[in-house]
Order: sequence, then structure tokens, then C-alpha cells
Amino acid sequence: MKKLFLLFFMAIATVTFAQDQINFESGNFEFLKDQTEVNVQLIFDNAVYQEKNFTEAQYLENRKADITAKKNEAVWNNWIYQWGKFKKSEYLDYFLKGINGKSKKIVFKSDAKTKYTLIIDAKWIYAGWYGGMIGSQEAKLTADIKFVETDNPSNVMMKLKADKIGGKQMNKEFAWEYGRIAAAYEVTGKKLGKEIKAALK
Repeated sequence: MKKLFLLFFMAIATVTFAQDQINFESGNFEFLKDQTEVNVQLIFDNAVYQEKNFTEAQYLENRKADITAKKNEAVWNNWIYQWGKFKKSEYLDYFLKGINGKSKKIVFKSDAKTKYTLIIDAKWIYAGWYGGMIGSQEAKLTADIKFVETDNPSNVMMKLKADKIGGKQMNKEFAWEYGRIAAAYEVTGKKLGKEIKAALK
């Protein structure tokens, strides 16, 4: 019985260790050694949301019903506007803030003409919740990460996986889902930037 409990504990510990980090799948950072800039692109086409793996349409339908019932239509209209704004540009801005704060030798940009492009393909997004004085649950991001040749995207230089990265960093929009998700993108950037900095010393 003790051995069974120990094995169970070790399995849980292993799963826990694998989460909230960047996991390497193939390749290495050697191709970045002579680079000064890298283009960055975010993809949301394959993302599902929350524990029930809602599509974005299902998630937004649920949020609309919840917000209009508890608040009003005006609050919902602002919420959906901000959702679109964050998805279009803010998540990328937060990611760039995170990665550029750690990776000093290479500048990561959006819409840049560079040899390589870094693609963050979101697979699962947990929006967390905000309880004010009661406390909050951070958002989490799981995404496929790959570096490709910009002019030949089928040539993948490196693959990584962001596994349930928690958005621990606070921002002024943290009370809303899009603010918490932005924090998860920022932390993902920080973790990846730290790995790049260590590899390219």
C-alpha cells in the first residue's frame, strides 16, 4: 500500500512539474545565434477554452449570457470590444514585453521582415476568475510554439510547448478575462526569453 501511494505521489509530482513551463520538443536555439530580430505571430484558430474545451463561439455565447444577466448590455458591448482588441494586438504586445525583457540579444517584433518567425499557436486557454478581496485564479495558456523560416514556413527550425503557463503578473485589466489571458502571454514570453538567453550566452 505504501509503495502504491508513493508511486501515485510521484506520478502527481511529475505531472505538476511538467506544467507551467516551456517544454522542448525538437531542435535547439543555435539558428538564432547570428540573428538580431525575429518576427512574432499569434494564432488562435485552434484554441479551445475553459475546462470543458469550449470553442471560442461557445465561450463568448456563455459570457454574453452571464454578463448581460448580471450587469447590462452596455457592459457586454464594452467587454466584447475589449476581447477583440486584446486578441488582435494586446496579447501580442504583452508577449513581446515578456520575451524582450529577458532575451536581450534578439529583439522580437510584430510584422517584421526577418529571416525567422516565431509562431505561438494557442491550443487551450483558461480565463481564470477575479474575486477582488476574496482572491483570483490566474489564466493559463497552453500553446504550440515553433520557429520557422519566414519565407518558407514549412521549414520548422524548432518546436516547443507552453504547458498551462499561468499569468501571474498583474495588469490594470486583470479583473477581466482578457487582462488575465494577457498576463499568461506575458509570462509565456518571459519564460521563453529566459530559455533563449540561457542558450545563447
